[in-house]
Amino acid sequence: MYLELIAVLKELANDGNVVVAAVTGAGDFFTSGNDLSNFTIGDDPIPVKAEKGRVLLTEFIGAFIDFPKPLIGLVNGPAVGIGVTTLALYDTVYASDTATFHTPFTTLGQSAEGCSSLLFPRIMGYSKAFEMLAFNRKMTAKEALDASFISAIFPQSSFRKETMERVRAYAKLPRNSLMIAKKLVRGVERDLLHKVNKAETDHLEERWQSDECLNAIAQFFSRKSKL
Repeated sequence: MYLELIAVLKELANDGNVVVAAVTGAGDFFTSGNDLSNFTIGDDPIPVKAEKGRVLLTEFIGAFIDFPKPLIGLVNGPAVGIGVTTLALYDTVYASDTATFHTPFTTLGQSAEGCSSLLFPRIMGYSKAFEMLAFNRKMTAKEALDASFISAIFPQSSFRKETMERVRAYAKLPRNSLMIAKKLVRGVERDLLHKVNKAETDHLEERWQSDECLNAIAQFFSRKSKL
């Protein structure tokens, strides 16, 4: 999924016919988080898996940081993990009233990603951000709106229709003017975002090799096998 989305973002960035881009989920969920089975499959030793994971995640988040056109998140349902953290790198986010936002990093012995360690406190304040990133608190759509994490909530029954009407309206705006607007708003901190991304993925490489993380993942699959 990471490589596919990196390629799509690069293609959209270079397509002169694309004015804005929107991302939504398939089915009832926006994202279900990272596939933890990646830590248990393959013959590579854990340090090699961790290094490869760091390189891929750094590139993946970098593709969002560098995307030059307006990026709109359409959160059609529950979002978990990286699907939540990367929302802070979008330019506007709309959510269904069924959406929730969950970043259970410390439950799994992991740490923040997607520049969330910088952007979450800036958007919603330190206390709420720490609740999400460290204490694994799940946020409802209403709470996310109150925290300025999203721009608007729509009923699930009309979510696709209403949000796509907005996306189509934005797509009629002048492309270069929109790109300049994004560059002025976000461009001044692009270097900082890349530095934060590197720091976060460096920590994650260490976390993925830690006993805390490996034991948490083993317990996760043990619970699943008993269901």
